[in-house]
Amino acid sequence: MDHSKPAFSEPLEFPKENRISVAFFAAGIIGIVLSLIGYVVNTEQFFYSYLTSFAFIASLMLGALFFVMIQHITRSSWSVVLRRIPETISMQLLWLGLLFVPILFGMEILYEWTRPERIATDALTQHKQPYLNIPFFVIRNIIYFSVWAFLGYRLYKNSVVMDQNGDPALDRRQRILSAPGILLAAFTMAFASFDWLMSMDSHWFSTMFGVYYFSMSFQAILAVILVVILYLFRQGLLTDIINRAHIHDMGALLFGFTVFYAYIAFSQFLLIYYANIPEETLWFYYRFEGNWIILAYLFLIGRFVIPFVLLLGRKPKTNYSLLMGISLWIIALQFLEMYWIVMPILHKGAISLHWLDLTLLLAFAGISAGLFFRQFARHSMVPIKDPLLAESLHKH
Repeated sequence: MDHSKPAFSEPLEFPKENRISVAFFAAGIIGIVLSLIGYVVNTEQFFYSYLTSFAFIASLMLGALFFVMIQHITRSSWSVVLRRIPETISMQLLWLGLLFVPILFGMEILYEWTRPERIATDALTQHKQPYLNIPFFVIRNIIYFSVWAFLGYRLYKNSVVMDQNGDPALDRRQRILSAPGILLAAFTMAFASFDWLMSMDSHWFSTMFGVYYFSMSFQAILAVILVVILYLFRQGLLTDIINRAHIHDMGALLFGFTVFYAYIAFSQFLLIYYANIPEETLWFYYRFEGNWIILAYLFLIGRFVIPFVLLLGRKPKTNYSLLMGISLWIIALQFLEMYWIVMPILHKGAISLHWLDLTLLLAFAGISAGLFFRQFARHSMVPIKDPLLAESLHKH
């Protein structure tokens, strides 16, 4: 097999003169400065807002990691031309553990099972202490971030090295790494969602919550990948490499995981509603109380019904303007759903949007996007010596 570099009619490097990473870094720094002021003004709100944005950004990075590993395991040829985008996103998992450190300092604010007075008076919290205790919580998260950082970095590194030497052994190594890696990522992602989000209410439990977090994360990362591709198109990049057939397949995936997300979210709700166990139903009670129910209906209509109807046909899946709008909408709802999961514990009965919610989102999104575009510009935007590249280029 010829692994020589194919001839391309357009540049494969992200232009150095494009300063979008600088703009994102500037926005992120502004967000950080304002958020530090907010930490002094309202420490409790700071940690809840921080966890919301952290869970949002983590969901996108983990979704990207799953996307990359699925492509390697299935030996998908169609996705090769766009795979460098999720590879670069998942490589940012190398730094995610550092962003988690502030949450450790706010544990007594965020997690009731860390408070001695709660443990002393609550039998169910005492029963869960072998799992819900601070040392074990820290150990588990060290394991999570180590697994994700290794997988994200290794898959990215092998891919860019293959750009240089075209070694087919590296392609086999990607599959060998992804097979056990996807199982490890699935378990660690599920337990991380239990630890970060579900354990905020130490009485609540749901065996579907890990799948729920995955389903929304994967839907959201498909939207992010589409936004990046369509942004590149508007810059005149990769327009002859990523064609309408690739965009259609991404649109079809987004449509499919819109249905999957709705199925998982509704199934979790239906089982808890039907069983009517107080420890389970209270979680939904707080999120349906007052005007919080507006967001619940927004997710039903905005995250399922609208994308389902608009993407149902074949033509909408290749309508770039429509896909951009739907993708940005889903990303916004991904953040709002994280907000809906976290904030009712602090603001029971009514939505109470605080400016820290926005400044911390600006900080996380700005720095993460800046790191992505800075890294994206360092190597080819396409895996130029992947064995399946020629097949991907000729997809119709």
